[in-house]
Amino acid sequence: MKNKQKALNLLGLAMRARALTTGSAVVLEAIRSGKAKLVIIASDASQNTRKQFLNKCEYYKIPYYIHFTQCDISRAIGKERMVCAFTDDGFARSFKKLQM
Repeated sequence: MKNKQKALNLLGLAMRARALTTGSAVVLEAIRSGKAKLVIIASDASQNTRKQFLNKCEYYKIPYYIHFTQCDISRAIGKERMVCAFTDDGFARSFKKLQM
């Protein structure tokens, strides 16, 4: 299995474990409150959405990842979303390892 598929499977697992927040407003709040450990932004997100999350992540020093499409993310977590964030250190570390 390729690392991309493993990473998407990890997103789905984190969603079922309630270690993943999804949706723009909820992810922004998780970033502001420091609960977000790693933010995933869809590569086909609008320019405004991407800029908004990149600015927040850089300001609060939250790592982010832009590689998957909205379709990839939505299929992995079972909801149609452009952004999601890991709220658990273990899942975030595992995801980072797969992306190296």
